[in-house]
Amino acid sequence: MSDSGHTLDINATFRGGGRSIEWLDEINKACIVMLAETGIVPKDVAKRIAKGIAQVIENERTGEKRTSADYLDYEPRLIAVAGQEASRLHTGRSRQDLASTIARMNLRDGLLHTIGALIADREKLLKRAEEHIETIIPAYTHGVQAQPTTFAHYLLAFESALARATERLQQAYARVNQCPLGTAALATSSFPLDRHRLAELLGFEGLVENAYDANHLAPIDSALDVANAYAMTAVQTGMFAQDLHTQYAEPTPWFMLGSGELTGTSSIMPQKRNPAALEQLRAQSSILLSEMQTMTFVAHNNRTGMFDYRMYDPVPYARALTVFKLFGSVVDAVVVNKARALEEVHADYSTTTEIADALLQKAEVPFRTGHHFASKLTDYGRGKGLKIHEIPYSEAQRIYEEQANDKLPLTEKEFSEVISAEYMVFGRKGLGGPQVLEVKRMLGDGHLALGNDAARRQNQISSLAQFSRSSEKIFAALAA
Repeated sequence: MSDSGHTLDINATFRGGGRSIEWLDEINKACIVMLAETGIVPKDVAKRIAKGIAQVIENERTGEKRTSADYLDYEPRLIAVAGQEASRLHTGRSRQDLASTIARMNLRDGLLHTIGALIADREKLLKRAEEHIETIIPAYTHGVQAQPTTFAHYLLAFESALARATERLQQAYARVNQCPLGTAALATSSFPLDRHRLAELLGFEGLVENAYDANHLAPIDSALDVANAYAMTAVQTGMFAQDLHTQYAEPTPWFMLGSGELTGTSSIMPQKRNPAALEQLRAQSSILLSEMQTMTFVAHNNRTGMFDYRMYDPVPYARALTVFKLFGSVVDAVVVNKARALEEVHADYSTTTEIADALLQKAEVPFRTGHHFASKLTDYGRGKGLKIHEIPYSEAQRIYEEQANDKLPLTEKEFSEVISAEYMVFGRKGLGGPQVLEVKRMLGDGHLALGNDAARRQNQISSLAQFSRSSEKIFAALAA
């Protein structure tokens, strides 16, 4: 038995997906316009073919839908309405360059959607960061509390990561948006096709010039370009989900989802609030990561000219879009218990780094001496079940004298100040740190970059729409 909704036919799998059928229609329109303009196909014949193309599109709107973008499946439909001369549409073409062009149009379309989703995510991260510029939280390395920072600083780290992801996708877009059409199988043809005109009619910014490259090398790296960018972003969205999910092991998390549709209840335990959205985000990110390896495997250890890597929709973007949108929903729903976060910081010894720094700054104590003292102080406090601010100043003096053979060069007031989370977090001086002025600067830079990326994407969308309108007008005149 087999599932009627599933096919193991690799041809059907490779020659559909995305908007492949729509793109084949657009390519056919562009080709007949170019063939008429160059005189390769006589104007009267081109007009009849154009009318046939329009009729096939209309028939599909009102009748049986196409399921394949393979030209060999399309041409009989065109011949049925326009006669045998309709086969002249394929002058100088091959399914090789058609497939390469359809693939690029699908990649281009997907990139515009996913770039838009990342821009929306970054806007959400910046908005939430603005709300938490002074919210102190614990940060972790090796799964252990390391140093305190602010929630704004943490969120801006992910905003920076998604800004790089946006940049990678934009760079991929520029490389994808080059037209391979008119290269035929791999060596062009004896017909003087105007490849620049084809690129213009389809909204491409330039050409993949070498015909062999256009169909047998560029399709691989353009798809991998996009897949790798999605994969890297999936790793980072998964990390965010894991950071948040870890807190759910605590009776009172400092970092969690607010109640609502992103959480669920147990079927038997009424007290539970399961972080369903986090589990989905982690799982979907992992699945996206694995799916993005497909192109690598089908192209790896292969010869040029083989079928394997020439998918019409080589990197479907639906799951990437799902992951990016779910990430944004999680960011919207995150709740920080400020008091609980600060309590978590105070419960450990993550501010002791500042002791060594302060000793060096205030009394020229060698860093390693200060570091050794802070380590011994930590061992003493933990051994006594004390938090760092509960260790008597007299004991701190004693431990320092034993380690350094000198008196502790910090007064009780200075020592108390140095071990506070507020002193450590807001006293940072380095570029990119959690101090208020630096976070505000990064927020400003983030908003500026976000605006530039959003404008760039909108220009790309507008440019494609303008080319599409212009091409449709030219085709309609030919088909009239």
